[in-house]
Amino acid sequence: MSSSALPHSGSPVLGTSESSAVGRDISGFWWLWLVTGVIWIGAAFVVLQFDAASIKTIGILAGCLFMFAAFGQLVEAAFGDSLRWLSAIFAVLLVGAGILSFVNPEKTFAGIADILGFLFLMVGVMWTIEALIARAGNPLWWLGLISGILMLILAFWMSGQFFIEKAYTLLVLTGVWALMKGVIDIVRGFQVRSLRA
Repeated sequence: MSSSALPHSGSPVLGTSESSAVGRDISGFWWLWLVTGVIWIGAAFVVLQFDAASIKTIGILAGCLFMFAAFGQLVEAAFGDSLRWLSAIFAVLLVGAGILSFVNPEKTFAGIADILGFLFLMVGVMWTIEALIARAGNPLWWLGLISGILMLILAFWMSGQFFIEKAYTLLVLTGVWALMKGVIDIVRGFQVRSLRA
């Protein structure tokens, strides 16, 4: 091999300069994470008030989640290879669910609280399966397994509770989750800002 074909010792690795440029471009939007983090923390404080505003906030958050999921299905329908029609049908259904959530957030909250045990069951099964699949490549797979089992226990416990206990549990879990999401977004914003250097 000729010496002209060899890379110079001081030359950057291919792609490094491009990735740093992309990092610098993204770092200009660091404030978006900061703003969303503050909004999530504000939503957490509203939810943790345990009043009518808390119930409406959870219904509106559910509507937003339905709309984001609908957008993902629309992207899948536009760019997917197979079963594009199925993604389009799910997108329409999710948009309908989002609109209903925005129109009547109190009933959305009641519906979510009523099926909370089932939702916990689905999450527990998903976490348990993910942990077992990741067992070969992840030395901490057992943490996911323990989390999944605990969520399954919580699911069966929630199924036996009255609506009021389910409603309070939903308020607490949503408030804590929104608070954690807000803090994580703010930290991520400052991490992205540090890419400017």
